[in-house]
Amino acid sequence: MSNLISSVSWVKRGVSATHPAKYVLDDKELERVSALARIELEDARVELERAHAAAKSMGQGVDEDDAGDAEDGVDEDEDAWIDEEVEPMDEDSNPAQQNPTSKSDDLSQYNLDDYDEDDTGGAALGPFSNIKGLTYYRDNNEDPYITLTDAEDDDDEREELEILPSDNLLVTAKTEDEISQLEIHVYDESSENLYVHHDLMLPNFPLCLEWLDFPPSSSSSITAESMETSDTPTPSKAFGNYIAVGTLDPEIEIWSLDVVEAIYPDSVLGRPDKTAAHIPVPAGTGKKKRKKTKHRQINAAHHVDAVLSLSWNRSHRQLLASASADRTVKLWDLSRPGGEAIRSFDNVHKDKVQAVQWNEKEPTVLLSGSYDRTVRVFDSRTPDAGVGAVVGADVEALRWDPWETHGFYVTLENGLVLNFDARTLPTDISEPSPARFTLAAHDGAASSIDVNPHIRGCIATGGTDKMVKVWNVTNEEADGKRQISLVTSRDLGVGKVFSTVFSPDDPLTLAAAGSKAKLQIWDVGANFGARKAFSSKLAEAGRALKEKASGGVIGVVDDDEDGSVDGEDT
Repeated sequence: MSNLISSVSWVKRGVSATHPAKYVLDDKELERVSALARIELEDARVELERAHAAAKSMGQGVDEDDAGDAEDGVDEDEDAWIDEEVEPMDEDSNPAQQNPTSKSDDLSQYNLDDYDEDDTGGAALGPFSNIKGLTYYRDNNEDPYITLTDAEDDDDEREELEILPSDNLLVTAKTEDEISQLEIHVYDESSENLYVHHDLMLPNFPLCLEWLDFPPSSSSSITAESMETSDTPTPSKAFGNYIAVGTLDPEIEIWSLDVVEAIYPDSVLGRPDKTAAHIPVPAGTGKKKRKKTKHRQINAAHHVDAVLSLSWNRSHRQLLASASADRTVKLWDLSRPGGEAIRSFDNVHKDKVQAVQWNEKEPTVLLSGSYDRTVRVFDSRTPDAGVGAVVGADVEALRWDPWETHGFYVTLENGLVLNFDARTLPTDISEPSPARFTLAAHDGAASSIDVNPHIRGCIATGGTDKMVKVWNVTNEEADGKRQISLVTSRDLGVGKVFSTVFSPDDPLTLAAAGSKAKLQIWDVGANFGARKAFSSKLAEAGRALKEKASGGVIGVVDDDEDGSVDGEDT
């Protein structure tokens, strides 16, 4: 599928700069960008050489002549015209004589030989015949006929880019027509308005997003002139507004959301000149039945395959965890230059690690889920002493419960949602580890889940059946079991749902996106059943629902659309 949104991330109100700065390509930034470009070119050359070697080892090598042409980068047919000698023409020769069929006198009527000579002999004619001369102004501000000054242009643009403290940002990892980019939306809850503020181009298909406020060590510099007209944080500041992006490439890019028209990310974790993600791996000798594709060799300093999940540690703000298709979980220190991982957990899983998340209540504990059909809970200081559970299907997503220190949710490829207590999990993965409850949430894969940070027991799930569902988990009953009920569900018109995320500011507002490359914001509180189910919990939390006129769903309206959404609340 070429058009989709794979991930959505909210930015809390009041965090973004009121007036984002424009990307400035000064001398220092140009030097950094040039170094990155040289690295990518050198990496491409090395990958090409290794790809030829790998292809030959798989019995699919190219001929030496073809390899030479590929290295030269120019085909013989393409540069043949360069070597052709053009016979010089005599200086006194007449083109009309060399080509008798040409009509040499066709252009004589235009008198091109005297074209550049001014004709001042005749009287001036035409609509400008009465103008004796022209007046030139050094500055457009001095010209009385120019009423719109450069300062007014800057003010208009500044006003268009302004982000109010009451606005949320939503960042989407979007791919459309094979072009990948980050789209940064502004959501004004008071006026129920959602629009695209700016976008950032990405080098490859994005898979996951994670917002963070810690400025990475190699952040781009902003000129003093731009800082005078912007609230954008500099690397010397303790806080910022950044988004980390995992793609099909093994590198992790970190972009500033307070800079528009940026060309390169502020920081890259896992240097592109040290990875081998694009080099094919032999699947056998070719003489016998082919074996299963071999895994790439693990490297402790960086990933060697796609980055599938990211998690930022809100207590130890310089730490970022990543999960990859190379079967590893890695730990990054954003304050250290060099872009290399400080820890690599290689023995936690035996297959692709689909998801990872820090525990906010215990900031050294990580939760991870894999295609090996297991989940693991381990302390990053002593990963060998972790606990785990077999879940019976590939893990799609997972979330710690912010209302419980040890509780977490796991969604599976078969549509089930499981809830576990980490304290009851065994250290031996082969031992039974039953879930506290199991929920058959979706007909297809349960591809996303989020736990409401404002309302205890409120969770949202999204699946490949195109449905977004909101559930209510009640407190434990006398028998020790929990009750879970469906509050409301809706097809938001985003296709197969890949991301559902609750707002960090509004208790019953969530964003969803999926295979139709559309972002929709759903005000769950517009549904009567939701208001009835969560009214008491909202009162306990000291929150109140606001009446909205949108009918529950807000989206970006295209020119050829009317903003309507398929499906109704159930």
